[in-house]
Amino acid sequence: MDLMDLELVEQVARLDAWLGEGGVVVLSGAGLSTDSGIPDYRGPSGSARRNTPMTYQTFTGDPLARRRYWARSHLGWRTIGRARPNDGHRAVARWQRLGLLHGVITQNVDGLHQAAGAADVVELHGNLARITCLDCGELTGRADLQRRLTAANPGFTAVAAAVNADGDVELEESALDGFVVVDCLACGGVLKPDVVYFGETVPADRVSRAFELVAGARTLLVLGSSLTVMSGRRFVLRAVKQGVRVAIVNRGVTRGEPYADLLIDAPLGVVLPNLARQTDTYRLLPH
Repeated sequence: MDLMDLELVEQVARLDAWLGEGGVVVLSGAGLSTDSGIPDYRGPSGSARRNTPMTYQTFTGDPLARRRYWARSHLGWRTIGRARPNDGHRAVARWQRLGLLHGVITQNVDGLHQAAGAADVVELHGNLARITCLDCGELTGRADLQRRLTAANPGFTAVAAAVNADGDVELEESALDGFVVVDCLACGGVLKPDVVYFGETVPADRVSRAFELVAGARTLLVLGSSLTVMSGRRFVLRAVKQGVRVAIVNRGVTRGEPYADLLIDAPLGVVLPNLARQTDTYRLLPH
């Protein structure tokens, strides 16, 4: 951290004190995973600036769009599946081990919180590592699907131009010719990543659990989210309504600014490791 930036030092010290009190709920967004090589949606290099994310209606209603998605996602998983937790994910997992966290809610679908050691993470939008059948509901692992898609498309040699935050890639339309989509082995139904697409509703039990966590928190700590969509912003609004402090660490504009008791506009890769070093000195708090 730049020790010459006294305002930033003071902000981090304030957040450090709140962490030391415990009862913190983390709400993470795509900005937390950028240092792991996964782009965000709306940052300076965000994928929302380059492409329109897949919607549930398009995926289920258009076989050609579904084929396009799976071809791109098949390539994208080579990056997403190899991504590893960064210092921010490790910091959150460390706070949880120290008993400082009341809960972790993530808008991300990359599973990096769990890979860093965090437990009981509420995955609002699901996880790309799981595949669901829209007909029979069977859940399978992504590795199995990757092997099946590779076997079904031995001549598929397309190269991704850029990976998007939702796991697919930018790809020339001509590269999709002949790509074969596989179906559910159990029933022959349509397969879909176990994630919430745009236009799809987050399962009620996940939302309910997240609201419960916020209600029992001292501080809601938002990490790497612009809070542009209501899916995440509603938890900030609920925190404010219930008198829970809101702290936001995000690079760039966030729609949570009017509600934040503390807003730190700085790279998470700078702020969070410094907080992690400070919180290492805390005693283990009772759960």
